[in-house]
Amino acid sequence: MNRREFLQCTAILISGVSASQLGFTLSVEQTTYLANAPDYNTTPVDYFTPAQRKIVAAMAETIIPRTDTPGAIDAGVPQYIELMVANWLNEGELAIFSAGLADIETRIPQEYGTSFDQLSAEQQLEILEALEDEASDSEWYEFGNTLREFISEAPFICQIKELTIWGFFTSEEGASQVLRYDPMPMYFNGDIPLDKNDSTWSSPL
Repeated sequence: MNRREFLQCTAILISGVSASQLGFTLSVEQTTYLANAPDYNTTPVDYFTPAQRKIVAAMAETIIPRTDTPGAIDAGVPQYIELMVANWLNEGELAIFSAGLADIETRIPQEYGTSFDQLSAEQQLEILEALEDEASDSEWYEFGNTLREFISEAPFICQIKELTIWGFFTSEEGASQVLRYDPMPMYFNGDIPLDKNDSTWSSPL
């Protein structure tokens, strides 16, 4: 099983939904892994400090805020990120993530007088946008670079964005309340027009 397939499995285990609901087919190896994996919903993750946990939750919610649809916190994304950091990132990726999180934890109070999670939504967004500007030369931002393997050298902001987006849209909330969910089985229509403001589909097919 490659790392992207493991990412899919872990998202299912945390979100508590089925692969068919999320719209992709599992390999035999993935199915075997899921059948033998621990219940991540009832096993607490204790990798971040309480302060770091608040920062990660605030960053995820800044990336996907609650509006008229659920936000990252509603979908359990902070727990997903903590689990992936603790168990999935390799040594190099973990070093990048840890350094980035430590920077936010120490630098932001010096510059703003309080921790990231206590800032206004506008200030939080400003900080994330500054991190993106600093990381803009990373291959993570290359045009059309989608459905890729996790880029090990990607900066911290790229890591947390990818984990947030993946965790959210493979959650029950993201798949059924943000994506347009079509529960009709055994049906395919390859020509469904989308308006410019339409979401894409989450389908059991």
